[in-house]
This record gives sequence, C-alpha cells and structure tokens, in this order.
Amino acid sequence: MSVSDVTAGWEAPPGSAVEEALVYSGHAITRRASVKRDHNEVQRALREAIEDPEVQVIVIVGGTGLAKDDITLEAVESFEEKPLPGFGEALRRLPEAGTGPESCLLRGAAFVSEGKLVFCLPGSDDLARSAAEHLIGPVLEGAVKEANR
Repeated sequence: MSVSDVTAGWEAPPGSAVEEALVYSGHAITRRASVKRDHNEVQRALREAIEDPEVQVIVIVGGTGLAKDDITLEAVESFEEKPLPGFGEALRRLPEAGTGPESCLLRGAAFVSEGKLVFCLPGSDDLARSAAEHLIGPVLEGAVKEANR
C-alpha cells in the first residue's frame, strides 16, 4: 500500500520499487492500494488488508516522514500487537538511509497484527527498495510462519 498526496504524474506509483524487489526475490503481490495521507483512509486500507485471507504481509510505503501530513505511523499504531523494533534500527543502518546524524530522523516500523506482518517504509524509492531487498524479502518466509504460530 502506498500513502501519498498525489500519484498523477509519477513515472511509477509509490511502492513500485518495493513490489519489484519482492517479486524478484520470489514473493507474490496479491493486492495493492494507494491511499491519501489521511488517518482514516490509512486505517481503512490496513484493516481491509488484515481481513483479506490471501494477505500475509503488508508493506506500507510513504507517509513516515517528519512533516505534519506524514501520518502513517500514527495511523497504524493502534493495530500493533507485537512490535519489531529491530526493523527500524536496521532500516537506519542501510546505506541509502544516509550517514551521520540525518539517519536518526528516519521513521520506519514493523509489527505483527492479527498474525500478519506489517512493514512501514519511507517513500524514498531507493531506501524502500533496499529495505525490501535486504531486510524484508530475506526474512518473510520464516517470519510469516512464526507470526502465525
């Protein structure tokens, strides 16, 4: 799911880099959505994805920054049952996150909700793709099994 203000005029919709990386590593995309940066819209889309029996993992791209309208993490926090704090730490260590103090301003999260894995990524294509390739893709199979035990 991508969270953005406007998708018109983009060469590829937000989240496309993540989809490409996950498909390349052998994972299937069963649904996609693009929602406005609106608290209720993000919650509605996440609820729909959680209730879909075909969905095992939800990756939300965008809306995690510091601006007033970056509301993704605040919108999804009520869904969090088991936080995965190591994900945010690992995200900030990726080379695409930058070096030095600016990486500490990066917001990303992962958690389990109703047996589903939820990852929230920044909207930067390079950073989101890197997170999908190096952090999410390699652990999905085992993490999905573990979240459903």
